[in-house]
Amino acid sequence: MMLREIMGQRLRRILPVVLALSLALSGCGLLPEEIDETADWPAGKLYREAKDQMAGGDYEKAIKYLEKLEARYPFGVYAQQAQIEVAYAYYRDNDQPQALAAVERFIKLHPNHPNIDYMYYLRGLINFNDRVGIMNFAFKQDLSERDPKAAQEAFDSFRMLVTRFPESLYAPDATVRMRYLLNMLARHEIHVARYYFTRGAYLASVNRAQTVLSRYSDTPSSEDAMFILVRAYDKLGLTELRDDADRVFRQNFPDSVLPKGGTRELDDVWWKFW
Repeated sequence: MMLREIMGQRLRRILPVVLALSLALSGCGLLPEEIDETADWPAGKLYREAKDQMAGGDYEKAIKYLEKLEARYPFGVYAQQAQIEVAYAYYRDNDQPQALAAVERFIKLHPNHPNIDYMYYLRGLINFNDRVGIMNFAFKQDLSERDPKAAQEAFDSFRMLVTRFPESLYAPDATVRMRYLLNMLARHEIHVARYYFTRGAYLASVNRAQTVLSRYSDTPSSEDAMFILVRAYDKLGLTELRDDADRVFRQNFPDSVLPKGGTRELDDVWWKFW
C-alpha cells in the first residue's frame, strides 16, 4: 500500500475526533457568561437586599450579598455592619465554623466597636447551640453526657460579655445561659466520676467528684459529688475520710434519695430550657 494511502486512511479516522473536539471547545466560548445582577448595586442596596433575604430565611443568598458588599465597599459605612450580619447569617445557616471565624475576625479587627458586646454574645450562642441537634431533641439526650468543649467555650464567651459589659442588653440572657451551662459542666464531671466508679477506678472517681465540689459547688450536682465521695472512700478503705464525707453529705442533703438508690431529678434539662 502506498504511503499516501496509509496516511489518508489515518487522517480519515482522526478527522472526526478532531472536529468533535474543535466544536466542543468553540462551543464553550459561545455559552453566555453568568450575569452578576449585583454588579451595579450601590452599598445600600446590597445591604438592604441581604437583610431582605435573611428575613425570608435565605441565609445563603444573604451571605453572598454581604460578602460582595464588604469586598466592593471595604471602607464604606456598611462594611462593619456587613461583617456583623454575615456572622449572624452563617450562624442561622448552621455553618458553625464559618460563623465562629467571622466573629473572631470582627473581634480582632474592631475590639472597640459599639456592638462588640453583641459579638461576644453571638460567639456564645454559636457554641451553645452546637450542643443541640435533631437527634438530641428526638431522644431528649442530656447534653452533659457529651464532650463539654463547646459548652465551656460558650460559658467563657458569656462570662466575658457579662464581666466586660454588665449593662449590655444581652447580659441578662447570657447570665441565664451561663447558669445552665455551669450545671451542665458539673453534671458532665458527675458522669465521668460515675464511669470511673463502675470501672473500679475509685481514686479517679474521687478526683472528679472533688472537681465538682471545688469548681461547681453552687450547682445541684454537689449532692451527687458528695455521695460519690462517700462511696469511693469506702471502696478505697479510707474510713475516716468516708465518715467525714458522709457527715457533710447528711448535714447538707438530709432528704437526699441517693443513699436509698434513688436518683436526683434534673430540673434544668436542656429541652426545658427554652
